[in-house]
Amino acid sequence: MQSSHAASAVSAAFDDTNLVAHAGLVPVMRLAERCGLARLTAEKVKLTGAKNSAGAAADAKVTSMVAGMVAGADSIDDLDVLRHGAMPALFGGIRAPSTLGTFLRAFTHGHALQLHAVHRQFLGALAGHTPLLPGAGEKAFIDVDSTHKRVYGRAKQGAEYGRFKGIRTLHPLLATICTPTARPVIATVRMRRGKAADSRGAPKFVSEALATAVEAGCTGTRILRADSQFYNAGVIAACRRAGSHFSITTGMNPSIKRAVHSIPDQAWQQITYPTAVPDPETGELISDAEVAEIPAYTAFASRKKAEQVTARLIVRRVRDLAKPAVVGEQGELFPVWRYHPFFTDNPAQTLQAEREHRHHAVVEQVIADSKASALAHLPSGHFNANAAWLTLWAVTYNLLRATGALTSAFHAKATTATLRAHLVHVPARIARSARRITLHLPRRWPWQDAWTQLFDTVHRPPEPA
Repeated sequence: MQSSHAASAVSAAFDDTNLVAHAGLVPVMRLAERCGLARLTAEKVKLTGAKNSAGAAADAKVTSMVAGMVAGADSIDDLDVLRHGAMPALFGGIRAPSTLGTFLRAFTHGHALQLHAVHRQFLGALAGHTPLLPGAGEKAFIDVDSTHKRVYGRAKQGAEYGRFKGIRTLHPLLATICTPTARPVIATVRMRRGKAADSRGAPKFVSEALATAVEAGCTGTRILRADSQFYNAGVIAACRRAGSHFSITTGMNPSIKRAVHSIPDQAWQQITYPTAVPDPETGELISDAEVAEIPAYTAFASRKKAEQVTARLIVRRVRDLAKPAVVGEQGELFPVWRYHPFFTDNPAQTLQAEREHRHHAVVEQVIADSKASALAHLPSGHFNANAAWLTLWAVTYNLLRATGALTSAFHAKATTATLRAHLVHVPARIARSARRITLHLPRRWPWQDAWTQLFDTVHRPPEPA
């Protein structure tokens, strides 16, 4: 492809008041309206006593930030993307970035919890209006994990040196919900200081995530999955109080080692992966392994009897090839294995339970998605402002997932970047006639059918109650 005109024959002018760059915001924000985002915010978020009228019109400010994140904003200044061309003809109540920044800086910890309540109820409304979590009435997985977000500003509250030597971070914690046929959505999030332990506050966080899953329609079997940082009695007790199963990596502590080494050789079952997967310790691709089970292992045996838990200990082992024999030297006399145990009360068969536990890695896709969108930056020096920004990203992520679920089977599993490219970042020229607005979009847009399906679905009259 090459330019069709000489450079001197081409000019540009930013002067058209009837164009918008992100026409996909029209159906996406219509869906947010139908699911009550503005109403929930007005009911729940009360920034009383905030200076400079920062707490006024919280619903307009929250929906402005969500719309900006849908369009790809990853900082407060980027939210100005909403104020161009014909956007005021399509949307009312758009706020300036300076106003939105003042609003975020007015947040306290209590206000952040109010925003969590909005996120939680909005997810339930999305699940009720869209096929967001197909199969949730039969089986759902709640995955808990944490991540570190590097920050560079010395004045950012809560940024500390933690797990990564010499790197200052904030430490978000998140829980996702998925089913065997659906991509994850976000159940709840928390912002923590950089050096906070992964398991700090985990039992309460898990309880909230499991309750949110029920509100989102997960009324069948629920299985909480987590890595070894969340292997503690409090987390398992929270699962049992909520009527949920658990599947948690244990690590190799002395008690686990003794149990693993007591497994007889004939108990190991061979498994072969359909495609090679990376070893969690070395990163080397492996295509086969062996699995065995201890049907009744008592965890936390040193604690009082009421806190001890007896359940299944399932172990996957792979050959340790980290130090292969040097050419000319003697090879290994006997196989050396690395063990990956997890503690579970999942009622499934051993191999299925192991496969479902390994699928916990799907939460990493959500973390990667976050750092490629609104969490590319944590934009404020105020800790609670960043906590609110994190929750608003979770609201936006779930809204885009619901948008994809309404659009097509492909978009139901597409990443956020793909949803933006196909459905949101489509330009349009607006025309007005007889108090009606018509969006004129590009002819032969590759995803025209998908966009039209979304637009028609969210603009048809609501079904009678």
